[in-house]
Amino acid sequence: DHGCEYMTGGRAVVLGETGRNFAAGMSGGVAYVIDLNRDNVNVGNLGAVEEPDDTDKQWLHDVVRRHQEETGSTVAEKLLAEWDTAVTRFSK
Repeated sequence: DHGCEYMTGGRAVVLGETGRNFAAGMSGGVAYVIDLNRDNVNVGNLGAVEEPDDTDKQWLHDVVRRHQEETGSTVAEKLLAEWDTAVTRFSK
């Protein structure tokens, strides 16, 4: 719950559920969320949700790959194995 609450800058990648009240008070930065449940996003920020562009997609691939390499994440491993499909599941 309350992920990215009061976020003012930087970038976050969420590979799981956001919980309720996601992005409440978020005034800056970018959150990339897989399988976004719009019901959990703070209503005041819902209008800012969009699809990642090609530059975002390359950055996401690099971050997810590094995450998998450094942590052994099976979630990241599955995403990378089907990246062309997986990347379409992200919202920005």
